[in-house]
Amino acid sequence: MCNEAARRVSVDQIHDAFREFRIPLLFPEGLPNLAALDSIRITDPTVIVRAASSGANAAELVQRRWSWPGPTGKPVYNYRGEGRSFHNSPTGGRCLIPLDGFYEFTDPGTPADDAPKTKRQKKDKWLFTLAPGGIMGSDFFCVAGVWRADAKVGEAFSMLTCEPGPDIAPYHHRQIVLMPRAHWADWLSGTVPAPDLIRPTPAGTLSVAPAR
Repeated sequence: MCNEAARRVSVDQIHDAFREFRIPLLFPEGLPNLAALDSIRITDPTVIVRAASSGANAAELVQRRWSWPGPTGKPVYNYRGEGRSFHNSPTGGRCLIPLDGFYEFTDPGTPADDAPKTKRQKKDKWLFTLAPGGIMGSDFFCVAGVWRADAKVGEAFSMLTCEPGPDIAPYHHRQIVLMPRAHWADWLSGTVPAPDLIRPTPAGTLSVAPAR
């Protein structure tokens, strides 16, 4: 599952995209100075968008940690989306994570029988980005997630997963949930049941390329 992502999109791009869908975007903790990041890893902070805590018909952008500690102490960075309901409350709820790309890892290709095998091979790393002309837009996408207040690390978020679409299935048996722009407001508001929105991405949504 996804444990590394990229975010190079600017605050202005995020603001303009939400405005296009008539979602006013608030900045209750101030306007963040976002640096372009090719690698966001578990426990790193990044921006999320969630329903405004003020109760206004708007959304708010804040920076939060990716993952909270689970019962065994391991980070909960991906969260199964199927068969669950996600509601908004003062201590948690739905969110969207703006990203430009995400990475998946596969076992390396089998070397020839006569090739040296003394060193452990690294897994192959693949970068998934938006394919031109898809339903997610052209510059960045949003992953459906959930956030919660944790006693140890404060507020943190996790990315939801589902069965993989055709673009991801050859690389992993699960995928993070990419929310189409037309459903951003539906997801954030909490008024549309999660099962109606959590689904794999259609074929041709994503492009994939070796990352190293």
